[in-house]
Amino acid sequence: MPTAIEFNNVSKLYRLGLVSSGTLSNDLKRWWQMNILGKEDPFMKVGSVNDRSKAADSEYVWALKDIDFKVEQGDVVGIIGKNGAGKSTLLKLLSKVTGPTTGSIRAKGRIASLLEVGTGFHGELTGRENIYMNGAILGMSKQEINSKIDEIVAFSGCERYIDTPVKRYSSGMTVRLGFAVAAHLDPEILVVDEVLAVGDAEFQKKAIGKMQDVSKGEGRTVLFVSHNMASIRRLCKTCVLLSNGIVEDKGNTDDIIELYLKKDYNQVSLRVRDRKDRVGDGKFVIDEITVNGIADNITVHDDNTPYNIGIKLRCNEVVNQPRICVSINSATQMHIFFFDSQTVENVPSVFDKEYVNLSIQLPDCVSLHSGSYYINVACYSMNQMCDYIQQAVTFNVMPGNFYYMGRQPGGSEMKVMIKENWRFE
Repeated sequence: MPTAIEFNNVSKLYRLGLVSSGTLSNDLKRWWQMNILGKEDPFMKVGSVNDRSKAADSEYVWALKDIDFKVEQGDVVGIIGKNGAGKSTLLKLLSKVTGPTTGSIRAKGRIASLLEVGTGFHGELTGRENIYMNGAILGMSKQEINSKIDEIVAFSGCERYIDTPVKRYSSGMTVRLGFAVAAHLDPEILVVDEVLAVGDAEFQKKAIGKMQDVSKGEGRTVLFVSHNMASIRRLCKTCVLLSNGIVEDKGNTDDIIELYLKKDYNQVSLRVRDRKDRVGDGKFVIDEITVNGIADNITVHDDNTPYNIGIKLRCNEVVNQPRICVSINSATQMHIFFFDSQTVENVPSVFDKEYVNLSIQLPDCVSLHSGSYYINVACYSMNQMCDYIQQAVTFNVMPGNFYYMGRQPGGSEMKVMIKENWRFE
C-alpha cells in the first residue's frame, strides 16, 4: 500500500513563560532567520523533555521529539498516551495548525481535522450557516456543500435546531455538527482528536461506524486520538504510544494498549488507604483490598485456584444498612463481573465495630483469561455513598492450565473462561 502520512524526525519546541526573546533586535533577528531565510530559531536551546509531572529545569520544552513513523493509505491508526504526551500537538502539526521546529511531514491528499469541540464555529451563526462556513474552511465548495447538506444535517441529529444560533447548542450538539461536516468532506485523511467523548453513546457508535466506513469502504486514512481504549480497539488495527513527547512503541493495537495500561498501572503505587481520589462522606471506608491474599503487585494464574477478593473496611461510626458494590473490569474498561451485597442474604444490617472483613469467592469453574484487570469498590450506608475508589486494585492474570489440556481458547475479546460439560452420543 502507498504511504499516506510520513513523519520524518519531527520535533516541536515550545518556550515556557514569555514568548519574546527579550529584545526587539533579537525578535527581528528571529523573524528574519525563520520567516525569510527558512532557518531554525537562532535562540533555540536544548530543552527538557515534556514530562508534565516534574518541575521544568529549562525555559524550553520539547512537546515532541524525533517523531518518525509512516501510515499507509487506508490504515486506521490510534494515538494513545497520557495527558500531555504530545498527542494533540502531533495532530496539530499534521493539520498545519502549527509547524514543526525540526523535521518534515508529508501527507498525500486532503486532510479533514476535528481537533476541538466547535473549532471554526461562530456562536452567532445558525447551525446551517456554520455548516457552510466550516465546510468552506475545510476546503469544500458551495456546490459540494449544497449536495451534502441534507446528509450532514441528518447525520448530526440536529435537524430541529439547525436554524438556531450555535451559541444555544450544548457541547454535545456542537461536536455532532462539527464531526458531521468533517466526516462528509470526503477527505483522503481524517484526523480526529478526543472529541467523541463529548457525544452520547448513540452518536459515538454512529461516528465510529462512519470512520470504519471511511477507512474500509473508501480506502481513506484515519488518525484517531482517544482515551477510550474500547473505541481504539474497535476501530484501529495499529497503534502508536506517545510518552513525554516521544514514540515509546508502535504496532498491533492489542499489544500497544496492553503495554500502555500495564505501565500506567505500575505507576500507581499508593495503598488503598492512602488514596486521595476517593469519593464519599467517609462514614466507613475501604482500608485494604487483596486478590487471593495479595495486596501489592498482584499476579495470579488461571490454574483452577478460585479467585478470592478480600476487602477490609474501616468504620468511623456505626453504619446502618451497609451496601458494598464491587466490579471487575478489563484493561479496556469492559465490565466483566459485578457483585452487589444487596443480592446476598448474610450481610449484616449494621456494622458496629471498627473493622469489618468480607470476602467474595468466585467458583473454581470460572476463571479470567490472561490479561490485566482492575477492581472498583463502592460503599453505601442507607443509600448514601460513603466511599468509592476507581481502579482501587489492579492485577494481572497469567496463562495457566485451567482446562488441564495446556491450551486456552483464542480470541482477544474473550475475558471469561468457564468449565462446561460436553457430551457426545
